[in-house]
Amino acid sequence: MPQVLEFKLPDLGEGLTEAEIVRWLVAVGDVVAVDQPVVEVETAKAMVEVPCPYGGVVTARFGEEGTELPVGAPLITVAVGSATAARPDPAPADAESAGSGNVLVGYGTDHSRPARRRRIRPAAAAATTVVGTPAPAVAPAAVAAPVAAPVAAPVAVGPVAVISPLVRKLARDNGVDLRALSGSGPEGLILRADVEAALRAPEPVAAPVAPASVPSLAGERIPLKGLRGAVAEKLSRSRREIPDATCWVDADATELMAARAAMNAVGGPKISVLALLARICTAALARHPELNSRVDLEANEIVRLPSVHLGFAAQTERGLMVPVVKDAQAMNAERLSAEFGRLTELARAGRLAPSDLTGGTFTLNNYGVFGVDGSTPIINHPEAAMLGVGRIIPKPWVHEGELAVRKVVQLSLTFDHRVCDGGTAGGFLRYVADCVESPSVLLRGL
Repeated sequence: MPQVLEFKLPDLGEGLTEAEIVRWLVAVGDVVAVDQPVVEVETAKAMVEVPCPYGGVVTARFGEEGTELPVGAPLITVAVGSATAARPDPAPADAESAGSGNVLVGYGTDHSRPARRRRIRPAAAAATTVVGTPAPAVAPAAVAAPVAAPVAAPVAVGPVAVISPLVRKLARDNGVDLRALSGSGPEGLILRADVEAALRAPEPVAAPVAPASVPSLAGERIPLKGLRGAVAEKLSRSRREIPDATCWVDADATELMAARAAMNAVGGPKISVLALLARICTAALARHPELNSRVDLEANEIVRLPSVHLGFAAQTERGLMVPVVKDAQAMNAERLSAEFGRLTELARAGRLAPSDLTGGTFTLNNYGVFGVDGSTPIINHPEAAMLGVGRIIPKPWVHEGELAVRKVVQLSLTFDHRVCDGGTAGGFLRYVADCVESPSVLLRGL
């Protein structure tokens, strides 16, 4: 007699609590092998394929393409030990503890920490939309079980019916009382849409408003989810928590560009302008470690970090991403250039792992590639500062007492005013500008 096992959306790590189904790779009735990818999902960090730890016949799929599922929600059910599939290794009674351990392609398996999963009640799982019809011979017993007669709704005195930590956080950040909401999900489960609907509800007013004074909200509606939603949440949090300030300076980059041309003329791997600026940043952070820090609100402390994990802004078809070069302070310009190229290629292909997008301590933002000179960027929370670089273009400039055409760039530093004052920020930016104008300044500091 085949055993039907339920495979749930695994813990994705790095604080991710949900994923959107992009494409199913198997259909109901297909035979799958252990660790065969069964669905492609998109998280707020990357696109990944999810392998199933069981081998057998797919009896049901949960969720349409485009549906967002929380971690722990059912993905598929598999009939293990059927006549059409080879029997895998004996599975434990608890389906969540079974499998190969190969949780997610690109994420790896971490056995050192407990999985942050929450079991969905059987009735809620049975109510989930199923694509395809499972074969009656292998249908889960929970589906065939009789349903108890309805009873009067009790007073809500128990825990609030919320599974997703993201929903709880959204409600907490916006002051929504979950106990006052009626969930639209199975068995009254409160979904993100319920919280968003509560946020859109109009505030009570003393007098009615004439219909003619209400503006029309007609137009294209684009869901704020996936990568766009993650970016929006992070930038909003940065604006709420960080008292940021910006200072800027114009610098003559003629000598820096000449030094780069000389480096690339001798052969070998080409060095990018971004790599040279990154090398200058790490030297400046060594002089001003206040800007390579973050604020621990719970402990009410500033934490200065020993290593520079340098994030850099990369524009992709999926939107703006910030890959992180780990231990950038230990790399020379050639290694930095190679690492920037590798991570940019992965970002544009949508194949960055979550570890490539987290852990940054300082961000370098080259918005000059968009043809603009200046900006006041939002700090990449929970970092303490970001250096912005505009386009490098010929401009009139006074050089050695004479008016000349030089290659000029605008540099801007946005910083968390809690970690330092303007003197420190100005000293950092001035050192960066001095290195840009005269690269020998950097060599003297090494």
